[in-house]
Amino acid sequence: MCSRSGYWHLIVPKSCFRLLQGGSDLSLYTFNTGTAKHLFCKVCGIKSFYVPRSNPDGYSVNARCLDSGTIGRIDVEPFDGQNWEKHGAALAHLSRA
Repeated sequence: MCSRSGYWHLIVPKSCFRLLQGGSDLSLYTFNTGTAKHLFCKVCGIKSFYVPRSNPDGYSVNARCLDSGTIGRIDVEPFDGQNWEKHGAALAHLSRA
């Protein structure tokens, strides 16, 4: 789902994620509980993926950062982000798919 920042969240299990290049150009930012691991590009500042608090066993990939043709389709599942604490557990199933 797209956030106000334009980030289009694609939740994937850690076992299905592989960073091919650019790892040395990433900077880590955490806050509050430290569960979420926000990774930013040191060069351009974009957050192309991160470990979300709702899915610490997976990654949220910004689908807008994927090369065209990388994935066949995306199924959008609406989520009430304004009331995250109440509905966050509903995202947990996504990283186990």
